Amino acid sequence: MPPNCYNRSETENSIRALTPGHDPVQKITIIPRGQARGLTWFIPGDDPTLVSKQQIFARIVGGLGGRAAEEVIFGESEVTTGAAGDLQQVTQVAKQMVTMFGMSEIRPWSLTEPVAQSNDVVLRILARNSMSEKLAEDIDKSVKRIIDNAYEIAKNHIRNNRAAMDKLVEMLLEKETLTGDEFRVILSELTEFPLDKASISPAPLPVTA
Repeated sequence: MPPNCYNRSETENSIRALTPGHDPVQKITIIPRGQARGLTWFIPGDDPTLVSKQQIFARIVGGLGGRAAEEVIFGESEVTTGAAGDLQQVTQVAKQMVTMFGMSEIRPWSLTEPVAQSNDVVLRILARNSMSEKLAEDIDKSVKRIIDNAYEIAKNHIRNNRAAMDKLVEMLLEKETLTGDEFRVILSELTEFPLDKASISPAPLPVTA
């Protein structure tokens, strides 16, 4: 895979801000920190404990961005194991949307007992077995539908914003770090992203590449 793939992955982490409901970008860097090859900081909402369906879905779209970038830019046969953690996380979040938050076509009910969220594998299996086979199948279908829809949006972000991604990669290679304002200027020049989408907050949330 080309050596700049991780820079492209980090730009996709930031371009996820194009998804309606996603937290705005505060800073992007390709300077390695610990095991992370790069970081993108997002500005959290006023109340991070109260999150809407749109915001959760936007985070799933963003979590699939790295894999989407690999597939669109390098081809399906060149996808890597780098997205393993992201895939696990977005699957868990999608399951929570369906089973805990009532955010699916199954209707607004919580479908899991607290034991189903236990760290004990045996307890989780017992909780799963207590469901009807039809309900378990409906949950799996709803989770898959959410992730499939989010993945298509993530791939469309790449396809529709290649010029912006290329420019961001070029700027990151030159400067290594971009502020949120610099990021928004580039997007406003090459996309329909509004400059006034975000204001700066003192409590950014980092996302690793």
